[in-house]
Amino acid sequence: MAETLYDCIIIGGGPAGLGAALYTARDRLKTLILEKLMPGGQINNTNRIENYPGFEQIDGPALIERMQKQVESFEAEIKSLSEVTKLEKRQDGNIAVYCDDTAYIGRAVILAPGSNYRNLGVPGEGEFRDAGAGVSYCGTCDAPFFRDREVVSVGGGNTALEEALHLAKYASKVTVIHRRDEFRADKILVEELLAKANEPDSNLVIKYDTIATAIEGDGKVQSVKLKNVKTNAEEDYPCDGVFIFVGMVPNTDFLKGFVELTEHGFIKCDCAYLRTSVPGVFVAGDCRIGAAMQLVTAVADGVNAALMLKQYFRDPAWWNTPVDEALQPSGW
Repeated sequence: MAETLYDCIIIGGGPAGLGAALYTARDRLKTLILEKLMPGGQINNTNRIENYPGFEQIDGPALIERMQKQVESFEAEIKSLSEVTKLEKRQDGNIAVYCDDTAYIGRAVILAPGSNYRNLGVPGEGEFRDAGAGVSYCGTCDAPFFRDREVVSVGGGNTALEEALHLAKYASKVTVIHRRDEFRADKILVEELLAKANEPDSNLVIKYDTIATAIEGDGKVQSVKLKNVKTNAEEDYPCDGVFIFVGMVPNTDFLKGFVELTEHGFIKCDCAYLRTSVPGVFVAGDCRIGAAMQLVTAVADGVNAALMLKQYFRDPAWWNTPVDEALQPSGW
């Protein structure tokens, strides 16, 4: 039986993948989305979104349902429960994408497997994992929901400090806890955080050498158990929410040996055109270097990758054109 050749195979049915599929399918390119679970990814766990253009408020599943329906209306094919296990570049230039023993062949591939928030792994984290219940992993997304409330921010890297400063614009009190006695973020961010904490009547408190051992409450977060790692002293710390900023884990294990990854597993690419180290393979969303880790930018990544894919089809040699030579507004 002859192989079905897809113009574009998209790995991942989250916002980035669906954004890409909308553009490839509307261009009448034969499009297949392979999703290891169900379309949506992490956004399915969000019950209130207020920062997606066009919607004053919508929940994650409802938004994904609309996106999926729109994509399928242009005849994109979605295969759920289809986990990709490996990819191979074939001699004819096409790319084989394997789900165990089943191979799908594409002229080009867009990698959009997403990332997961790194968890603390403490009791209560999973139970309250929703901004409405009190545990969040995105201050940019959820800070407005904690206006005039007291929150705990966990983490000491760049993202953690940036998000803590953002939280302080909304919350009545932000307590930053860090397991070490100094932050590992860039010096300029550390200075900004310390300056904010040292202001008269500041709403920002810093607790060094401190970890969270449990998150507790009745239906919603009411306190967090804190422990000093040097003295072993423990305390029940009242709060209305816990923001966890301890990193992201990209879903890229299946790509090892196929495309270039960073030591932490993020996909290397040129951030202008989203080209990876393998011709014909683009990347979109939270799994790539330089990603903003936002819903709207993930969708935009997918759209950009889909547009660049057409350029690759027109001129495969474009793949090796340096960004500084090729970069110009498209469509002019």
